Amino acid sequence: MTRFAFAGRCSTEDLQDPETSRNWQLTRARALIEPAGGKIVAEYFDAGHSRALPWKRRPQAAALLQALRDPHRGFDAVVIGEPQRTFYGTQFGNTFPLFVHFGVPLWVPEIGGAIDPDNEAHDLVRSVFGGMSKGERNRIKIRVRTAMASQAKIEGRYLGGRPPYGYRLAEAGPHPNPAKAADGKRLYRLEPDPEASWVVVRIFDEYLRGKGYYAIAERLTRDGIPCPSAHDRARNPHRDAHARSKGTVRAILANPRYTGHEVWNKQRKDEVLLDIDDVTLGHRTKLGWNSPDQWIWSARPVHEPLISIDTFNRVLAKRQARSTQRHLERKPRPSAHDYALRGLIRCAICHRRMQGTFNNGKPHYRCRYTAKYAKNTALDHPLTIYVREEVILPALDKWIATTFAPGRLTTTLHAMRHTQGTPAPATTAITAARRTITACDKRITQYRAALDAGADPRIAMEWINQTQSEKAAAQQELLAATAAEPEVLTAEQIDHMVSELGSMTDRLLAATPERKQPLYEEFGLTLIVDMQKRVVTVESQPSETCTYQECPRGDLNPHAR
Repeated sequence: MTRFAFAGRCSTEDLQDPETSRNWQLTRARALIEPAGGKIVAEYFDAGHSRALPWKRRPQAAALLQALRDPHRGFDAVVIGEPQRTFYGTQFGNTFPLFVHFGVPLWVPEIGGAIDPDNEAHDLVRSVFGGMSKGERNRIKIRVRTAMASQAKIEGRYLGGRPPYGYRLAEAGPHPNPAKAADGKRLYRLEPDPEASWVVVRIFDEYLRGKGYYAIAERLTRDGIPCPSAHDRARNPHRDAHARSKGTVRAILANPRYTGHEVWNKQRKDEVLLDIDDVTLGHRTKLGWNSPDQWIWSARPVHEPLISIDTFNRVLAKRQARSTQRHLERKPRPSAHDYALRGLIRCAICHRRMQGTFNNGKPHYRCRYTAKYAKNTALDHPLTIYVREEVILPALDKWIATTFAPGRLTTTLHAMRHTQGTPAPATTAITAARRTITACDKRITQYRAALDAGADPRIAMEWINQTQSEKAAAQQELLAATAAEPEVLTAEQIDHMVSELGSMTDRLLAATPERKQPLYEEFGLTLIVDMQKRVVTVESQPSETCTYQECPRGDLNPHAR
């Protein structure tokens, strides 16, 4: 009997059912290997990862590549049920040599067995399917973008996302797609928010009367009008809610949807190389802003306008004139400087990262909260907070050398273990969520069996949909509980970690200030500067963890539930 590892992939869970996708790929793989006496003993299935990601950036695919290196891996060959979901573009040519190197056959249905590395026809077939996979993804992108453009321009349809400040969502009838309408999905449109729409009108009026971004933000804050983050606090817990920023004023003045038209394609997603020296790592998605001539406007107003198009055009012309004038008057920017504590130092009052700046030829760090946010009584923040780098570094290096010195290892271990806390509540929540997911899986299997046995399809699908909703809720609870659970390290793990960091102490003390920044990052440093008390608090969290949690901005598409 030949032992096989199964490899597969499906995209995001909101587009397809991962369990269904896994089952049909697994069925196809078994149909290929079982006649030859094969049996699947291990699975590596990625859910929610794009096919454009190379194998080394997909968790399960990367685990499979790592398992190939293990002579005691537990399987003799690998089978793929759907190569077009697993390989994309040139990924086959970048991945298959590893299977050949470690002597692990790769079976695919299109070949009818194992790929022969010396067979040119096999190599050609795999390359063709990789190209077809890339072409399929590109065609889907083109179809979706073209459809969304026509829906926005011709129908004026609201295409999702968070309503702009000043509007709220209102139902606009059943979904035109019969299948989605049967699932209870509805269309939505924008309607003025009585608590905030008048604020938008005031912002446009004051700007046309000559007020600047900061002056408008300061007047609104002084009048006690909540900023957008405070107005919708549930979706903005990560943002400052004490005062309005000039950035929010600028964003409101630049939003054409206040004219009553639906506007789409203001932003785009660009795929840029993750590493220009290693193209096999693939691309990363980067958001960018499109120019106004690329925006897609609805042919007619589709929701109640807060301002007229003439007002918006006057504001746009004024903003462009100011931008051009500032560009002409802007002095050349100084050359970039090195900061040893870049991104690691924060203000104790507002908890924002402090900016690096050079004064008198020496690096400083400053917090200019009031340069972005309006003054307010809730947060007594000085105009500017400054601290010199040369004042902090000697004391910081001395603290590191003392804390991570071999003679202090026992004390450091005790302190690190003491600060980890107990994960009992999170562990309980994780266990309960996992039990719910398991129970839901069993119920779905039973309902599908009843459906196959001749049960009423409508009733069976209602059961399945309800159970899938319960499963999705439990999965969200599992993610939240997993994110809340602290990573409790053993004494051996901490001993190894601190020993590794201890070996860096000598390098840190001998390094020049401009070369210390990556070393400080390895120590996991965070510095909190309290200039009122003339105190800098240093925290070190050297352990590197990865967590999954809900989006801090909340659900951006509540209408799609």
